[in-house]
Amino acid sequence: MILSILKTRFASALESLVSETDSYLDMIRPSQDAKFGDFQANMAMPLAKRLGKPPREVAQMIVDQLDIADLCAPPEIAGPGFINLRLNNAFIQTLLDKAIADEERLGIPVLDSACQKTYLVDYSAPNVAKPMHVGHIRSTVIGNALARMLRFQGHRVITDNHLGDWGTQFGMIIYGYKNFLDKEAYQKNPVEELSRLYRLVRQKMEEETKDGMERSAMTDINAAILQETAKLHAGDAENLKIWNEAMLYSQDEINRIYARLKISFDHTLGESFYQPMLSGVVEDLLQRKIAVETKGAIGIFFEGEDVPMLIRKSDGAFLYSTTDLATVEYRLKTFKPDAILYVVDFRQSQHFDHLFKTVRLMGIKDVELTHVKFGTVLGEDGKPFKTRSGDTVGLNGLLDEAERRAYEIASSQRASDCVTELQETARRIGIGAIIYADLSQNRESDYVFSYDKMLAMTGNTATYMQYAFARVRSIFAKGDVNVTQLRHSAAVCRLPSAVSHPAERSLALELLKFGEAIDLALRDYRPNVLTAYLFELSNRYSVFFEQCPVLKAESDEVRTSRLLLCDLTARTLQKGLELLGIETVERM
Repeated sequence: MILSILKTRFASALESLVSETDSYLDMIRPSQDAKFGDFQANMAMPLAKRLGKPPREVAQMIVDQLDIADLCAPPEIAGPGFINLRLNNAFIQTLLDKAIADEERLGIPVLDSACQKTYLVDYSAPNVAKPMHVGHIRSTVIGNALARMLRFQGHRVITDNHLGDWGTQFGMIIYGYKNFLDKEAYQKNPVEELSRLYRLVRQKMEEETKDGMERSAMTDINAAILQETAKLHAGDAENLKIWNEAMLYSQDEINRIYARLKISFDHTLGESFYQPMLSGVVEDLLQRKIAVETKGAIGIFFEGEDVPMLIRKSDGAFLYSTTDLATVEYRLKTFKPDAILYVVDFRQSQHFDHLFKTVRLMGIKDVELTHVKFGTVLGEDGKPFKTRSGDTVGLNGLLDEAERRAYEIASSQRASDCVTELQETARRIGIGAIIYADLSQNRESDYVFSYDKMLAMTGNTATYMQYAFARVRSIFAKGDVNVTQLRHSAAVCRLPSAVSHPAERSLALELLKFGEAIDLALRDYRPNVLTAYLFELSNRYSVFFEQCPVLKAESDEVRTSRLLLCDLTARTLQKGLELLGIETVERM
């Protein structure tokens, strides 16, 4: 909010010096040290090289053209050419009043229609017939947070869960179903039994390879799996029946997890949806000489690379790359997006590099294609997070354990509450802890999963943010404050400045950076920028709470203005957590 206003004023001042201003405007940033002001503009040094003048002289030229008297005290030029800016309290108060009055958006405007885009966000995308596991949490919560933030800005957002519901894995499951099914186990827990069959068949294939069995014996199971896959693709009635059963049970299981996470999708178009389109995609690429035949297979070669992207095997089978190309074409035709974001782990980097290059070769230039890649969830041993037996950790069990631990925390502090209330609080704390722990990381980094750290009441955790929100709300309960009347008083009365005390001013400035934090988080699709902002806001509120009495303020007017600051802090924390997909609690 403040930064965008400053950039507009600096843009006018820079027009007489340089034609392209965007890169220089990005050099206006919040000051690292309050003694140097609130913001600092550092563009004089690079501009000096371009203009062939001393940096301080260039800084003075900029200041001479600046029209910011209504926003700031006179700018100060420091060091080699830094321009330090200290905002007027009256300007801060004006923006604060707007944020307080705006119950829905907290003073953050919707993007101008000219800046609004259509985003398609592809995320989560688990393979069906297997329980969701810890590896799915990252794509699911990162994609959900990005979609929420983009919608808040005013963009049109379409979310798509591109399920892995076709291909060789189903040939393996169908083969296992026909040969190794435990009917009793299947009746009790279909998805678990289907998952067991998949693992069993894969294990038998691996064992044959390790044991060095005769080639004919080793290929028997492979040939049978390929045959079952081909029969499914050809519409075999028995295989389709097994596939439909597996899909029904699997989607029910997957949807239960999404319900726990409060996540929904606009579309769930799995790989099977695109199967009728695949032969056409291959033929089109061959006709356009983008794809060529190589050893019986069809592939696309890229300049400077030895490895092609195969789109059809020598046996006629299609691949993920074929499906993804069909998916791009369908999405462009149906949804007409300006950008498609693929929230998929870093191991698929080469695949998406090849996919995007192929799309450009097809002549599609005017859509942003971004692989929003992320790292791995690790255990305490620094290896991919698994159970003691070495199995992948199931996502349902992960959420159960987080809620169980959160229940212990909640019940220890609110022993008199009824079980139902404690369970709901535990659900919000436990689920929020897992989501926030993931989003607070640099998405491209691996991170160590730790229940103790993510449920800690201190530090950069969801629990701490929820506690900060609950602490603000407790002030209103303790003071018997009617929030509706409080906000009405701000609208009809001219209250004293809420930024007189340094701690008030510091908190107010941070509150006014909310919109900028969202902008910055979406610049490179990194939700951890928003979590860092919320953590800093909570810390500034703690300082304000310690230094500025609220209910026992020196006058009714000061009490009201500080209550309004508290209210705006609570609303900002709540909205920020909501954009991350996390719920707040009224009491901890």
